[in-house]
Amino acid sequence: MRRNRIVALIGAAALLGGCVQESQQVGRANFEAYCAGCHGDNARGNGPLAGELEVAPPDLTLIALRNGGDFPMTRVMSVIDGYTRADQHGSTMPEFGALLEGPTVMVEYEGGVMTPTPATLVALANYLESVQR
Repeated sequence: MRRNRIVALIGAAALLGGCVQESQQVGRANFEAYCAGCHGDNARGNGPLAGELEVAPPDLTLIALRNGGDFPMTRVMSVIDGYTRADQHGSTMPEFGALLEGPTVMVEYEGGVMTPTPATLVALANYLESVQR
């Protein structure tokens, strides 16, 4: 599977405040706000709420490893935004509407399709890609 390319990364960074480093900070801040409760500060599935869930949250630092070394950007964003996870995790993973609001950036998906995608969702997915082991 061809790795999806994020197009206009510089444009995404500008929308998020002016630099790639700030985009990374936005991604981490969104992770801390929306994901760390279950997945843990280190993204390894050991958050304070993990023990209360019927299905243990996955270790998000192993996404690429579980996918043959490739980080499936499109699939990750689809799981986060709820598009492809109707029954995942016993349906306990909440919807993240705030991640879908605000400015968008163009992302090239499979087949060369350019799609406007929420910049905050892209930032979170890029953050998750950065914590892969």
